[in-house]
Amino acid sequence: MVERGRSILLAVKQKRLSPRSMGTSAMGSVMSGIMARKLGMTRIFAEDGRAIPVTVLEAAPNPVVQVKTPETDGYSAVQVGYWPKKESRLRKPLKGHLEKAGVSSVSRLIEFPAPEEDIKAGDAFTVSMFVLGEKVNVTGLTKGKGFQGVVKRHNFHGGDETHGCHAKRIPGSIGQCATPGRVWKNKKMPGQTGNTRRTVKNLEIIQIDVEKNLLVIKGAVPGAKNGYLMVRKQIRRGGES
Repeated sequence: MVERGRSILLAVKQKRLSPRSMGTSAMGSVMSGIMARKLGMTRIFAEDGRAIPVTVLEAAPNPVVQVKTPETDGYSAVQVGYWPKKESRLRKPLKGHLEKAGVSSVSRLIEFPAPEEDIKAGDAFTVSMFVLGEKVNVTGLTKGKGFQGVVKRHNFHGGDETHGCHAKRIPGSIGQCATPGRVWKNKKMPGQTGNTRRTVKNLEIIQIDVEKNLLVIKGAVPGAKNGYLMVRKQIRRGGES
């Protein structure tokens, strides 16, 4: 998997992947998003010589597992699967749920808003729902960095790096004495860093390769390599994408 990701990044950098737009299909024009795997970052060069930093995402077809309706579930949504896994490693309830929909073995399920057009279990969300130049929002978990101090977590300046200084990386005073006699809430202190859900908005799609299920997006996105991200169409006010 790692070697395949490196070869894809190299192909994008050398522009061997044809930047194509398949337009919007009858299904793709109304779909709202897709789950994709982050392969890594590279750069491509524009016609005027500018270097554009891009992130390459592999968005394999997301099969539709269930269509939820207000009559049966109380709300409208489309449940899709991602993250392929061996059938022998699936739990029996999930395995039965997938067999009922007639889809391949996936280990994770997620819901998107129901599209305007009719859709049924067994259909798939693909990269053909996007077009070149379209703006998207990408959501994922940031890299977890464990328990960190205030210098790394909150960018504190720290103490003097001189002989005799005993407060080089400590937080210092965290409150007063008798008044109020406690530590204020939301005080910047050491703690867990990273591993939080973040969304980067207004990212432009630079290349689309339908055959290889690739999306090349301008800029950086949250998370580490091989992590899964949610790529959603940017919805403007008024409900128009």
